[in-house]
Amino acid sequence: MHNVLVVYYSHSGNTKKLAEQIAGLTGADLLELHPMQEYPRDYNTVVAQAKEDIRKGFSPALQTPIPPLDQYDTILVGTPNWWSTMAPPVKTFLQSCRLEGKKAAVFATHGGGGFGHIEKDFRALCSAAQVLGGYAAYGASFRKADIQNWLNRNQVPTV
Repeated sequence: MHNVLVVYYSHSGNTKKLAEQIAGLTGADLLELHPMQEYPRDYNTVVAQAKEDIRKGFSPALQTPIPPLDQYDTILVGTPNWWSTMAPPVKTFLQSCRLEGKKAAVFATHGGGGFGHIEKDFRALCSAAQVLGGYAAYGASFRKADIQNWLNRNQVPTV
């Protein structure tokens, strides 16, 4: 059996929309990450805080309970591109989970920065997993056909 989990953190809502689209195509379970202390909604404030958190290597505590991952063989992880890397709540998730023997892939939304070094950082945090190719979308401009092609390239079954 092929069981998929889509895990994501979304601040603006774009990554959430992409995660929901992926879950719909794969029949995956969906898990939204929430840090104990939510990031500010004001754009300039969140940009400043995110930049500082990433500079310090901060990994915020999560209020989201993480289910046992042994029931999943594929974990698809979504993040916004924050300063060319993943958002700190995603980093916390990856640091706290054992992905040994799992297939794992990252997907990201961005405002023009593409993947940055998200894939490289993801690989470093998922070294025990079989890391699949990633997917990046500008804002909410992703198309179902592009997502389907990404899933097909990675041999992730769809419904």
